[in-house]
Amino acid sequence: MQRNRLVFLTLALASVHAITACAGAPDEDPVMADIAIPAATPANPSQTPVHTEVSDESALPMMVVSKSASCGCCHLWVEHMEKAGFEVEVVNTEELNPIKQRVGVPYGKGSCHTAEVGGYFVEGHVPAADIKRLLAERPDAKGLVVPGMPAGSPGMELPDGRVQPYVVELVANDGTTSEFSRHGD
Repeated sequence: MQRNRLVFLTLALASVHAITACAGAPDEDPVMADIAIPAATPANPSQTPVHTEVSDESALPMMVVSKSASCGCCHLWVEHMEKAGFEVEVVNTEELNPIKQRVGVPYGKGSCHTAEVGGYFVEGHVPAADIKRLLAERPDAKGLVVPGMPAGSPGMELPDGRVQPYVVELVANDGTTSEFSRHGD
């Protein structure tokens, strides 16, 4: 009973931390767009460049991450990508909805940041290993999503190292999703 209470409290604190870190992080949901905190935005956020060129076979393509400037977990996810070998360009904006719509993030699958890499989008707290697999396999798809903000995913790490079970989904060109990988099982 005591262990269950401790697990619940840890997950509750992680959830509060996630909500606080990404307060106002919009999804493509119009209701969420109304509560986004206004801030300075780039001249044209819907035309964020997508870098797909690779100078040699072992190099990773440039990753462009659009996120809120105030989001702590997004910053931690960017650090995870950089440690994995990605060169990352960060675009701080509160206008994420137009970016999510442009790249094709399915309704209800949004998270607090959207990345573009190698001609794909990456939505949310997707592990670097899954992105590297996507780039190596090159499926005919739009990208990867991790809806929400699962505790223990990159950028949402828990002090005790636990990982809430979550699924990384592959988004097909028609917008449907299928399981790409599982974590925390």
